[in-house]
Amino acid sequence: MRLEKCWFCSSTVYPGHGICFVRNDSKTFRFCRSKCHKNFKLKRNPRKVKWTKAFRVLHGKDLSTDSVFQFERKRNRLGRYDRGITLSTLRAMKRVDEVRVRRAQRHFDRRMKGSSNGRLRVEKRELEQQIHIVRGSLTKRIDPLVAIDERCDVKAFASAAPGKQTDKQYS
Repeated sequence: MRLEKCWFCSSTVYPGHGICFVRNDSKTFRFCRSKCHKNFKLKRNPRKVKWTKAFRVLHGKDLSTDSVFQFERKRNRLGRYDRGITLSTLRAMKRVDEVRVRRAQRHFDRRMKGSSNGRLRVEKRELEQQIHIVRGSLTKRIDPLVAIDERCDVKAFASAAPGKQTDKQYS
């Protein structure tokens, strides 16, 4: 079973899925979904579209140069079947997958290490800007009499307003 890569977003295209576009010069382009096909027809550059693999690699959000990717390349040559080679290949595939996952996790951890400080700064600034909301909820929780007094004031204000019905209950 041959798994192709989408020309636009580099995701995996399974057999029987996606669109295969063949240009007049016999160059084939495979697309995983209509979204990628439409972007190709609109002549969009995958390196400038934020959700593509090319953008993520170019801007350092995904790993790009790693020796693990050498093992995942497509190979067109077929050799004679040898059980020993097949078994060792399957074992190596599992090992390569473990290494790839570990390196991807390490890359993610390095990327996220500096972002926690920035996130804390943003949350602190937001809290300072919206402190009146926090103080209001705290006073209502601490002193329930304040909340009751506010409700009484609302009732008195609503009943004193001209042109309003006074038979409604406010709570």
